[in-house]
Amino acid sequence: MQSITLKIEDIYVPVKRMKTLDPAVVTEIAESMLENGQRTPILVRNGQNRFVLVEGLHRLEALKALGEETVVGSIVQARRH
Repeated sequence: MQSITLKIEDIYVPVKRMKTLDPAVVTEIAESMLENGQRTPILVRNGQNRFVLVEGLHRLEALKALGEETVVGSIVQARRH
């Protein structure tokens, strides 16, 4: 899988996925990213005029909390849930 840089604003997070968000985990990941950067890409699939998050909600939210505008991700072929 090839990693690419994506604009955070172009990524849609399904409501079902947002229900699993743990703010403590976001804070922990954000602190780690300050020291080490983003080590693992998020996974997205193509949607209608946007990308849909498949995996990496806490990493995405941590980058948002840090004020980042882009995220490293990989585009995957995933079934819609």
